[in-house]
Amino acid sequence: MIIVSQNRKKCIGCNYCVELAPEHWRMSKKDGKSVLLGAQEKRGFYTLRLEEEAFEQNQAAAKACPVNIIDVRRG
Repeated sequence: MIIVSQNRKKCIGCNYCVELAPEHWRMSKKDGKSVLLGAQEKRGFYTLRLEEEAFEQNQAAAKACPVNIIDVRRG
């Protein structure tokens, strides 16, 4: 399992996460920020557990994020 988390409040809407991991990320039409699909919110952080095969795409999204608000770790 991997754990993906996002500090959505600091998102600038660059769309890199959606381009690199489209099955896990979408852009909100409401506010233009990215949405981690299926994530649970706690204190402003959105967290989602995924299978190991999702690691590479989400890690690429985390590295591409210009404001470093995405964290991907094995857990």
